[in-house]
Amino acid sequence: MAGCSKITQENYSRIKVGMEYAEVVAIVGKPANCSSVFNATTCTWGNERRSIDISFVADKVVFLSGRGL
Repeated sequence: MAGCSKITQENYSRIKVGMEYAEVVAIVGKPANCSSVFNATTCTWGNERRSIDISFVADKVVFLSGRGL
């Protein structure tokens, strides 16, 4: 998958609660997919083995998790 090289522990560590969506995209690129529920949008970067999941409210990071980093 193109862009997987950006899905690393180092890049995950650079993402902080309160960052704007554009700042996250500058670090890890465009997400593989996003879904919205009410005011929250959750985006996923990567694949089933290695991924970063981030929830945004008002375009700001409120929660993040990583898998296989």
